[in-house]
Amino acid sequence: MADLSQYVMLQDGSFLFALLCIIFNPLFWNVVARWEYRTHALTKMFGSPYLACYCLGAVLIFLAAFRSHCFTEAMKTQPRLLVLDTPAAYYLGLVFLAAGGLLVISSFLALGFVGTYLGDYFGILMDEKVSGFPFNIMENPMYWGSTVNYLGLALMNSSPAGLVLTAAVAAAYKVAILFEGPFTAEIYKKEKSRKRK
Repeated sequence: MADLSQYVMLQDGSFLFALLCIIFNPLFWNVVARWEYRTHALTKMFGSPYLACYCLGAVLIFLAAFRSHCFTEAMKTQPRLLVLDTPAAYYLGLVFLAAGGLLVISSFLALGFVGTYLGDYFGILMDEKVSGFPFNIMENPMYWGSTVNYLGLALMNSSPAGLVLTAAVAAAYKVAILFEGPFTAEIYKKEKSRKRK
């Protein structure tokens, strides 16, 4: 087995910055969302939970686009893997990109903007758990769809660094899910208990 350092320059500035963005994004939205839930500071600042949620959503969209840009730039500065530099790998990457896009877009359409961008932390709760496609085939389809998108990009660019960064995306989302899932469930549990009274 060849040494990873032959294929991925771990000290490369672009690679490290992309890795930082990958770790930062879910950390940022989890910290800000919990802060909002406990203090309602953004709601007070904007005068409305909906406006506050839309503004945070706009920031999160920017951060996601910036992360994708950094991911792409990092691959440009890294070696390519000749084994992946084939039409088959490229087209497989396109398939992953399309599948990931389908999961992300269909998740967004099922949840809506507020549901996607942490509306429940602003007190904007959904009437019931979304159970249609793609939530009927997997938990957290938006996160896994995004991960599959990055995998597709890595394959299309024959990039071992892209594959390593994709693994980092998957790990960051996995950690985010461990924090978000129980906290979100608790929000809905408290709301259900409040309605019973």
